Amino acid sequence: MQTIHHPLLSASLGSQKTLTSFHFGTPGHSPKVYIQASLHADELPGMLVAHHLRALLAVADAAGQLRGEVVLVPVANPLGLAQRLDHKPMGRFDLGTSENFNRHYPDLAKAILPAVRNVLGKDPQANVNAVRHAVGEHLRNWVPTTELESLRRTLLSLAFDADFVLDLHCDAEAVMHFYTEESCWPQLAPLARFLGCEAILLAKNSGGGPFDECLSGVWWQLADALAAVGLAVPLPQGCCTTTIELRGEADVSHAWAQADAQAIYAWLQHTQVISCPQPPDVPAFKCQPTPLAGSETVTAPAPGVVVFAATAGDMLRKGDLVAEVIDPIADRTHRVLAGVDGVLFARIRDRYITAGGELAKIAGAIPFRTGALLGA
Repeated sequence: MQTIHHPLLSASLGSQKTLTSFHFGTPGHSPKVYIQASLHADELPGMLVAHHLRALLAVADAAGQLRGEVVLVPVANPLGLAQRLDHKPMGRFDLGTSENFNRHYPDLAKAILPAVRNVLGKDPQANVNAVRHAVGEHLRNWVPTTELESLRRTLLSLAFDADFVLDLHCDAEAVMHFYTEESCWPQLAPLARFLGCEAILLAKNSGGGPFDECLSGVWWQLADALAAVGLAVPLPQGCCTTTIELRGEADVSHAWAQADAQAIYAWLQHTQVISCPQPPDVPAFKCQPTPLAGSETVTAPAPGVVVFAATAGDMLRKGDLVAEVIDPIADRTHRVLAGVDGVLFARIRDRYITAGGELAKIAGAIPFRTGALLGA
């Protein structure tokens, strides 16, 4: 194992933050897997999963079992981790810019199209190598001007040439669920099965420029852009990414984290990143994938105290009661009903809501939303 500390651009005199990465296997060997935790720094289950996964990887590395390379970043956001306001963690948004730490990553396909359009040929692997080289050059030439840009560039520089990228997050109160782009789903389906996901949300460009889609989107976006100008070249999906939501914010326990780390480790064995005499059997699906565009965000019609009737993991039908919002001043109860059939896979932790606030998410099977599909 190799440990590398990456100094970030200093935002102020006398201060310096550092990102740390752990490297297992042989650099440059394929397949490469990049795993990071807590890009939203107040989402802590991933940090504990990374802690337990690191121990498993260290043993495998010492035994010479890594056929590829694994890069692990247990604390992907030292900027947000240091942010607190009134004794509360503020790890989702950068206090200096108000930007979501998991949005506004660059459009890499647009950036490298001029560099690759005339060098891609008939060899798919040569094309993958050429695209990765162009992305690497673009990142090396990117000069960050803020601490946040420095963090984004460092994370992308560690991950851009990976075959697989796992971004570990969590929701407020939730069951295990899984976001990925449609082009990545066939390759990542076994991982969702090992993790026992109870909701799987698929999209083609969910909007907002999140970290994972910055890396996976470059491949299909570049292929579409080349086809649009009449260049039909074979370009495989060179990087498959997923955002894994490790249940809820309070689900931080050794039992959960050890099980999740073991599930990821079993998937690494399944993909032959880690060699083993007999790869583990892939478990059965706990659910079938549904379109992110079919996911309903249930909102409050009025302010008040929230009393949930449905919990994370419940299968609901359209019209089922999700929650009541109580206005104790007007002595009114607002019933909030499910608008789609599907599993309620996440809900808020707070029990007071303002008008229009998000209450819960239900994974519906029929697409009905358009535009940006991710919340703030």
